[in-house]
Amino acid sequence: MKILVINAGSSSIKYQLFDMQNESVMAKGMCDRIGIEGGNFKQSAPGREDYKINVEMKNHEEAVRLVLDTLTSPEQGVIGSLAEIAAVGHRVLHGGEKFSGSVVIDDSVIAAIEECCELGPLHNPHNLTGIRACEELMPGVPQVAVFDTGFHQTMPDYVYLYALPYEYYEKYKIRRYGFHGTSHRYVSGRAAAMLGKAPEELKLVTCHLGNGSSIAAVKGGKCFDTTMGLTPLEGIMMGTRCGSIDPAIIPLLMEKEHMTPKEIDTMMNKKSGILGVSQKTSDNRDIEQGAKNGDPRCQLIESMLCHQLTKYIGGYAAAMGGVDAVIFTGGIGENNPQYRTRVGEKLAFLGVKLNEEVNAAAKRNGKEVDISAPEAKVKMLVIPTNEELMIARDTEELCRA
Repeated sequence: MKILVINAGSSSIKYQLFDMQNESVMAKGMCDRIGIEGGNFKQSAPGREDYKINVEMKNHEEAVRLVLDTLTSPEQGVIGSLAEIAAVGHRVLHGGEKFSGSVVIDDSVIAAIEECCELGPLHNPHNLTGIRACEELMPGVPQVAVFDTGFHQTMPDYVYLYALPYEYYEKYKIRRYGFHGTSHRYVSGRAAAMLGKAPEELKLVTCHLGNGSSIAAVKGGKCFDTTMGLTPLEGIMMGTRCGSIDPAIIPLLMEKEHMTPKEIDTMMNKKSGILGVSQKTSDNRDIEQGAKNGDPRCQLIESMLCHQLTKYIGGYAAAMGGVDAVIFTGGIGENNPQYRTRVGEKLAFLGVKLNEEVNAAAKRNGKEVDISAPEAKVKMLVIPTNEELMIARDTEELCRA
C-alpha cells in the first residue's frame, strides 16, 4: 500500500510518499510560497538528484496538482499513476475534544475541523484547504486526519483545566489541549522499544525542541501532561513564541504601549522567544554560535532554555511519581549536545548521568542513541522524530480496517 502524507501550512505544503510494505520513503518534497510571488517546488527521491523549479502556485489546489503531476511524471515520477496511491494522510493541528485519535475524513469530520478553526486559526483553515484540494483532485481516494491534539486527550481533568470560571470551559472549551502529539507518541513508542519494555511499564518525559517546542509527561504509554495549552503559545520559550508568562503582563503592555489584542497576540507569537530576547534571530544554531563567541545575550538565552527544560522535566517526574527516561527530539533536541549536558547535570539528583563522549557524537546523525552512562538510573535518549511515518501508519491502519 502506498500512502501520501500531506502537511499543509498557510503558504506551503510538505509531503512524503510512503511504500508501507517496508515503510520506505519513495519521494518527499515541498511547495513553498503558495499564493506569494517567487514560489518554488522541490522533490527528492532515493537514488536521484533533487528536482527543483521556480513556479507560481496561486492556491493550494494548484500546489497539490503539481505534487501529483510530479509524482507521476515520466521524468521525475516514482509511480505510474495516481491509482497506486491507496490513501492520503493529513496532519491537522486542532481536533478539540472531538477527536482522541485519527479518523477517516467524511463530511462530519470536515465540519468538526471547521468548528475547531477558532481554536487553531493559524493552522486548521490551511489543513482544510489541503484536504479539499486532495478531494477535488483524487475523488474516491480515502483520506485520514491525524490530529496534533489527539495524543493529549488522555490527560485527566485536573491537569487540562485552567483555574478560570468553569463556565468558560463549558461555553468555549477553554482548556489545555497540547500539540506535537504525533511526535510525542512516536518517540515515546520508540523509547519503549529501545528500553525493551512495554509502554505501559514506563514513565517518560519527551522533549520536542525546535522552532516550536513542547514537553510531555507520558505515563503508561498515555499522555499525562504537556506544556502547550489552549494554543501552542504556552510552555517553554520557543523560536518566536514567549511561552508561559504572567498573564497580567498582557493588560499592562496594552495600556503602556497602546497595543490592540491582535498586536499583543502577534508580539507573543511572532516577536518573542529566542527572537525577542536576542533581538537578532529565532534560529537556535545562531544562538549556539553566538554563545561560543561570548555574546552575553546568546548565553542568557541558553541559560533560560536549560533552566526551563530542567524545571519542566523535574516537575513532570514529580507529578508522575518517578521517571524512567528523558527523550530529546526535534532540531534542537537532536542536535545540541550542550543543552543535554547542562540539563543532565541538573537532573543528576534523579539518577541521570550522561556518557559525554556518546552525547557529543549524537549530533546531526539522524540515529536513535542512548546517551546515558551505564550506571545511570534514569536513561536519557536521543530519538529523531518521524511524524510523517506516524501519520502514514495511522492512515494505513484505518484504511485497512
